[in-house]
Amino acid sequence: MKTKVGLLYGGKSAEHKVSMQTAMAVIKALDLEKYEIHPIYISEEGQWVKGPQLHGPVSSVKELEFSQGEALPPTALAPTLFRDAQDKGPFDVIFPLLHGPNGEDGTVQGLLELLNLPYVGNGVLASSAGMDKVIMKNIFAQAGLPQVKYVWFIRSEWENETEAAYDQVEKELGYPCFVKPANLGSSVGISKCMNRSELEGAFKEAFQFDRKIIIEEGVSAREIEAGVMGNDYPECSVAGEIVPKVEFYDYKAKYEDGDTALIIPAEISEIEFSELRDMAIKAFKALDCSGLVRADFFLTREGKLYINEVNTMPGFTPFSMFPLLWKHTGVEYPQLIEKLVNLAIERHEEKQSIKHTM
Repeated sequence: MKTKVGLLYGGKSAEHKVSMQTAMAVIKALDLEKYEIHPIYISEEGQWVKGPQLHGPVSSVKELEFSQGEALPPTALAPTLFRDAQDKGPFDVIFPLLHGPNGEDGTVQGLLELLNLPYVGNGVLASSAGMDKVIMKNIFAQAGLPQVKYVWFIRSEWENETEAAYDQVEKELGYPCFVKPANLGSSVGISKCMNRSELEGAFKEAFQFDRKIIIEEGVSAREIEAGVMGNDYPECSVAGEIVPKVEFYDYKAKYEDGDTALIIPAEISEIEFSELRDMAIKAFKALDCSGLVRADFFLTREGKLYINEVNTMPGFTPFSMFPLLWKHTGVEYPQLIEKLVNLAIERHEEKQSIKHTM
């Protein structure tokens, strides 16, 4: 029997386009001898549409943007949306290929938990905490993981005490610093600031995407990343280094023109990699992650290692680091997909043993 995989992609998020690229790559990688592919598209307006079963790769994202099909609001999902066209029962596993809010932040994961469906990736807690950079960094601090200095604000605080917010950044962090929306990834809305004027513009830019922003101390460091995969016993991939050809690794460099160099494996010492691996797994466990994360680090010239963040649903685009890291670790892309599906089913089966009555 083939495993019925429901691919959930698109999403009402600034990272909609990234999700579409991820979906195309995963569809291409799935072994049709082992899996049935059932696409579920979420438009940028938030409409959910179940498309027909796919029998091969698609050539463009337009083929995945269904205008015809069974459109339902999320509140009507349980009876029909996550079942195959012949109504032979629910899908065996859901693969949420969603990035950013309304997908990677625990909202969809909570829905799937209520429906009692296996799904790839992190659960509600890890997804929501990993999406909110402030909460994530607070948890990392509690776990004793070294980080660069940071401050954060909500929009109303900034609007009521604008100059005080800028003064606090300059006093506690100085320049350069990075201003980011707290609940977005893929470098959306991020600015590097070298002075007060740039800081003011960066606040306005970041607050367009979220009600909470975080400002981080800028450090002169290499950007090193590693993939972590597993459930209770996670494993770490080789490390990779990002060398942007632009000012920093922004959205355009990541997803549009590939204007960056990826060095895999990263040229770091065995001692540095050992420390990075331990920190990546510690971060994975601190957030109670499952399935996969990509852990991002700063490595200074002095050899000081800081954890920057983890991404609980890293992309699978042609320029993405996560699958490349595992490829150099010995896990090819189709194998990677299969491992993630198996981890999802394993975690779901374990949850079924939990008692819910006295």
